[in-house]
Amino acid sequence: MNRFEGHGSGEAKIRYLDADFQVISPGSHVRCAVTGEIIPLDELKYWSVARQEAYVDVNASVTADERAGILPTQQ
Repeated sequence: MNRFEGHGSGEAKIRYLDADFQVISPGSHVRCAVTGEIIPLDELKYWSVARQEAYVDVNASVTADERAGILPTQQ
């Protein structure tokens, strides 16, 4: 992944790519699109290239895919 350069302490603006991401605007973190939790950039592992969203963990990623209709809803 890209090394974060800069000393921003707010939310970063990110372009999510396949297996990587690009910092567009400096910051220390992004927010999970499902839970709203803060994700430090050095811990960011899950995102959607198509939706340009970050997820705090695999469960949030699956929830986002279910909401988008990519996966059937778990019952």
